[in-house]
Amino acid sequence: MRRLLAALVLLAGGAGAAAQPAADGQRGETPQSWDAPMSAGDRAFQQGRYAEAERFFAAALDRAERIGAQDPRVALSLGLLAAAHQAEGRYSRAEPLLRRALGIAEGALGPDHPEVAATLTALGGLGSAQGRYAQAEPLLRRALTIDERVLGPEHPEVARPLDALASLERRQGRYGEAELRSRRALAIREKTLGPEHVEVATSLAALAALYRIQSRYVETEQLAQRALVIREKALGAEHPDVIPPLLTLSEAYAEQGRFADAEPLARRALTVAEKALGPEHPEVASAVDLLAGLARIRGRYAEAEARARRALAIREKALGPEHPDVAAVLAGLAELSILRQSGAQAEPLARRALAIQEKALGPEHPDVARSLRALGEAQRLQARFPEAEPSYQRALAIDEKRLGPESPSVALDLGGLGTLYRLQGRFAQAEPLYRRAQAISEKALGPEHPQVAASIVDLAMLYRLQSRFAQAEPLYQWALTLQRKSLGPEHPEVADSLEEYATLLKQTNREAEAAEIEGQVRAIRAKAPAREK
Repeated sequence: MRRLLAALVLLAGGAGAAAQPAADGQRGETPQSWDAPMSAGDRAFQQGRYAEAERFFAAALDRAERIGAQDPRVALSLGLLAAAHQAEGRYSRAEPLLRRALGIAEGALGPDHPEVAATLTALGGLGSAQGRYAQAEPLLRRALTIDERVLGPEHPEVARPLDALASLERRQGRYGEAELRSRRALAIREKTLGPEHVEVATSLAALAALYRIQSRYVETEQLAQRALVIREKALGAEHPDVIPPLLTLSEAYAEQGRFADAEPLARRALTVAEKALGPEHPEVASAVDLLAGLARIRGRYAEAEARARRALAIREKALGPEHPDVAAVLAGLAELSILRQSGAQAEPLARRALAIQEKALGPEHPDVARSLRALGEAQRLQARFPEAEPSYQRALAIDEKRLGPESPSVALDLGGLGTLYRLQGRFAQAEPLYRRAQAISEKALGPEHPQVAASIVDLAMLYRLQSRFAQAEPLYQWALTLQRKSLGPEHPEVADSLEEYATLLKQTNREAEAAEIEGQVRAIRAKAPAREK
């Protein structure tokens, strides 16, 4: 933004100003009268005071239009006013401003000017944020072509369309392409701007978000921590730009079962977002949805539902009902209904999420696999086993292809399919799926992760149903040790595992022990009535 401001201030004072001399004199506006609100708006924007920046940029636009409707200052004022609207989450207001700015810039500067590329990058980035990927990509590719040709392939401005394209590709599940672009953008910025520059943090945060999706947690943490440190130092601890690395770190910790580390980061992100951006901003929804997921994992189901529904309302209002981010919240609500054993509630949520994702992301996106898995679970809970099997199988095929055969998501697909086979009495088919799920989870997440414990319980249940009690009992005990440690002794999953273990004790004629265990189950569930609501 500062480059744009400096460049067009110079331009407006040169050729652009000379093109409108009569207007300046007739209307009493000068480049200096326009420059003051632009500079003030730029300062406010850089400090994260977007509403204040919006007012300054609107005043600058008014003054620029008095100079001349096609003056380059109008294009810049429009572009920066659009940036303020987008930062505030008001995407529908930003788009027409950017399109008008693009027309003026192309007319005043020519179609291959770097400032045209900057506007194309802004317009393409906005389209990507709105989930309009097919419209956004050609704009970003054109911007990259202009910048590379006019400025050279190593110019720092080339990193902007590179990062924007990488973000779009990441959202579409094109992870290999996204990584190459983000790495190139990072290398350009580190070389030209230095490793501590605030724009370097943009590329670091983008790579961290990508690696988190791929379960590359060591790299995720290193990059996100570095991005966070740079931004806190340059912008302050309460600047909105600290939100993305905070959320990425929190998501990575949550996925690794490090809930005590994850939750404070998510809460801090929410506090910053609400204070800086207001309670209905899409970034607020991101933090709220993450906290909903943490509450769901930790067995706080009433809290999880309340947070998820707030996130859903914000996203539907800000992004529209067909946005992929809306589908992500719906999928989470479907998973919550599954934990509550309500397939009838889960199914319409999963189906709506699936329809949105297939339309916006294509039939083989990992987010589609998540909704398919939820749909399979909903169908299984309703004993519609022939319908559930292809849902699980399709989810597994997508995740293996797009995330790799060692992804934790693949383990979830295998576990769901194994449970379906177990319920159908297809024990020989279920066992290798459970074993593979356990091995993947242990390798990717560590031997004490709750997902590992869930696979162990599945295997123990399978053995119990086959009367292989000597093999099942130590598995129940092992799983309970892991669950109590990772989830807490009063988590609903602990109660479920204890109930299963009590069933084994009854089957092996140990009624007194079973009665004691059942008492523990009742005590846990009495303390968590929200789960039954």
